[in-house]
Amino acid sequence: MKTNSIIVFSLACLITAGGLHAEDKKAAKPNFVIIFTDDQGYGDLGCFGSTKIKTPHIDRMAKEGARFTNFLVGASVCTPSRAALLTGCYPKTVGMERGVLHPDSTTGLHPDEHTIADHLKGQGYATACFGKWHLGHHPETLPTRQGFDEYYGIPYSNDMNHKAEKSEGGKILWENADLLWNDQESAITKWNTPMMEGEKIIELPTDQRTITRRFTDKTIEFIKKQDDKPFFVYLAHSMPHVPLYVPEDAYDPDPQNAYTCVMEHIDAETGRLLDTLRETGLDKNTYVIFTSDNGPWIWLEHHAGSAGPLRGLKGDSWEGGMRVPCVMWAPGRIPADTECDQLATTLDLLPTIAALTNSELPKDRKIDGVNISSLLADPAAESPRKEFLYYHKRGYVEGIRQGDWKLLKKNERLKKGEPSVEQILLFDLSKDIGEQHDVAKDHPELVKAMFKRMTELGTEVEAKARPVWTKE
Repeated sequence: MKTNSIIVFSLACLITAGGLHAEDKKAAKPNFVIIFTDDQGYGDLGCFGSTKIKTPHIDRMAKEGARFTNFLVGASVCTPSRAALLTGCYPKTVGMERGVLHPDSTTGLHPDEHTIADHLKGQGYATACFGKWHLGHHPETLPTRQGFDEYYGIPYSNDMNHKAEKSEGGKILWENADLLWNDQESAITKWNTPMMEGEKIIELPTDQRTITRRFTDKTIEFIKKQDDKPFFVYLAHSMPHVPLYVPEDAYDPDPQNAYTCVMEHIDAETGRLLDTLRETGLDKNTYVIFTSDNGPWIWLEHHAGSAGPLRGLKGDSWEGGMRVPCVMWAPGRIPADTECDQLATTLDLLPTIAALTNSELPKDRKIDGVNISSLLADPAAESPRKEFLYYHKRGYVEGIRQGDWKLLKKNERLKKGEPSVEQILLFDLSKDIGEQHDVAKDHPELVKAMFKRMTELGTEVEAKARPVWTKE
């Protein structure tokens, strides 16, 4: 049986309507809000180097908190990445390592897994998931069975249709996404994506032009109604995954500005949420984490983001597929205007939240994450995470990190039309963040040792893997 808990990486301690004394605020449990975008690139925020996309609210968040510049996700595609964040485990550990789920899929995250929401709910937190779920659309696998008190959102990606129906929109999306952007009503005429509340579909198709704002509205409403109860919110925006849509007041008809428009809308909505925390006084006891589920679909050009200085894109084990922008904010708890370049991952959020709430993780299962609360208190501290496995989007181990060293085992074609060959590559990311210079030949002993460890650790994870939920 799983212990109920909550996860919203907006660690904010809830203040009562009458207000708490300063000493009581320190004693109260912190609140958490996790803002998880979809397919956002490493270089898509002003505070991470973007010169085109204007993100003043998230930039302010970084100025008042910390940028984590060496932050990795558990997978380079949606479903396994989300499973890793919520369970603190490699996707392989929880049986969710193979690609993404679809409306006709018969599997999902097992309800016996211990999620952040389960963990916090067991401590009396109010928990809510607003946005994209993508860990199973069957009742047994929805957020309401995974520790969340409330759920309002879409069960899978916004380019997927209820009952796996084919749509004209899908064909247009890959041939010319500009047509969909120019026709914003296509949000309801070309797609059949469902909106759910609890375990019921309440809108079909959902109007994707307004969902970023609606998910934020729901989050603000949930926070305001908690009175003296601590809370966790998992705000998982379905944007900027294609097809791209925004409300009329945020729309720029030039399709060249489509992605920019969507990201700036997400920034504005994030600003509304942060302002709510400030206005209610909850900012003094809330942790908010803003990050993305994986890298961008670069080949979609102006309908996709940028990996910045990183190599690769969504679906890759290159840094561009799995290193994401991350901003952590907790005024008075996380030092302002700081940068952490230490290795950290989404797997580490569950153990860190457990530490911040002085609670213990279940002892009956393997949790792959580590407690990085020391990095939140002091971004210059040494990371307790010493290594990390990179999994291919199809579920097999493809690489390992040890500090700044990264080893990759790639099977790729060196020339078009030729059979693929196995390559063992080594990069020193402290000097080569773009993974342009393979130094394997210069460090044969290190390559040998890292390859051995990658194999050992991968075997260890597989041996302790738990079953995925499967529809009977």
